[in-house]
Amino acid sequence: MVKHFFDNIFSKEAINTGRQIELDIGKAIVIFYFPFVHCIIECCTDEQLRTGVPYLLDTVLGGPLGAPMFMFCMGATVHFARSNTPSDIARRGLKLLAFGFLLNICRYLIPNLLGWAITGDAEQFLVPLPFCLFGDDILQFAGLAFLCIALMKKLKTPRWLMLTIALAFSVGSTLLGDVDLGHDVLNIFGGWFIGTVNARGQIQSAFPLLNWLIVPICGYIFGETIRYVKNRKRFYLCFSPTLLVFTAVYFFFGIRNMIGMFGEGENCYYHLSTPDAFVCLAATLGLLGFFAAIAYILPQPVLRFFTYISGNITEVYFIHWILVRLIVNVGVYAIAGTLRIPVWMTLLISSGIFILMFLITDIFCKLRPNERKMK
Repeated sequence: MVKHFFDNIFSKEAINTGRQIELDIGKAIVIFYFPFVHCIIECCTDEQLRTGVPYLLDTVLGGPLGAPMFMFCMGATVHFARSNTPSDIARRGLKLLAFGFLLNICRYLIPNLLGWAITGDAEQFLVPLPFCLFGDDILQFAGLAFLCIALMKKLKTPRWLMLTIALAFSVGSTLLGDVDLGHDVLNIFGGWFIGTVNARGQIQSAFPLLNWLIVPICGYIFGETIRYVKNRKRFYLCFSPTLLVFTAVYFFFGIRNMIGMFGEGENCYYHLSTPDAFVCLAATLGLLGFFAAIAYILPQPVLRFFTYISGNITEVYFIHWILVRLIVNVGVYAIAGTLRIPVWMTLLISSGIFILMFLITDIFCKLRPNERKMK
């Protein structure tokens, strides 16, 4: 009976070799609310971020429903790339590391120097530059994760061992906790791998490799699995509804009691613990089933738009950050003398950035030959 059940879901041969629409929707949905999340973080006080719309955007949408979906899909889509040999994956990792540093120049160095030139406020624009330029973020993590996956694939590491290694990293980093390596330089570069804070308790790392590797590794294993799925509806019905219910219950109690990644302080999320990683994975898998279901009823132009955004996700991510830094951190600060503006005004600015990032992305892509254009 069990064999018959699985035979109705899986094929013996890989039948899904192209883009998977639920993964495209997952990546696109995340980038849709990034302008709102990042503007809110820049313009709200810590007290404001603990309640209401700012809390929803920063801690919920920008937390377990944000980067984990992107990282999981990133790991899964390795199997659907045109070239996915270990050397191809390693090159993608090195490219993302380079993009991460380039983004830090474009979203920090240039806007901060511009802001300093306009306002003369060195404390606001010059003091944070060393951390901003060399600190880790999602692109640096993605680059390191791809290098790890390339090495594991090169060594023909069994899937169970890949998962075991990633889980061991997660548990070890959770037990290690937040670490002060004794100097800002050590904290910044060590923070690429473990969760670091300085002597004042300020976070100096985001998305450290050991805490977060479990997410793209699970995505990688999932991506290989869905290549053999012939009955997508039955496949997702096996786990997606249950995981969505579990996620909803956990979110309710987690938000109500501010536990785990729903607690105070950005360390709770950026230095992801193992229990919270499992919740993020549950939410991601549950939502992918939902995305797969709605893909049957969404109009084709909408699906093509999701595919377009997913295919140009790095460009959209770049552009949205540059707009946030120029419009908010330079423009708003230069005009108002502060970043603390009303929430409604922050959301209005976020909406403008949301529209601009798609328009600029489309113009940018049209300037490149043989690239996917917006339909």
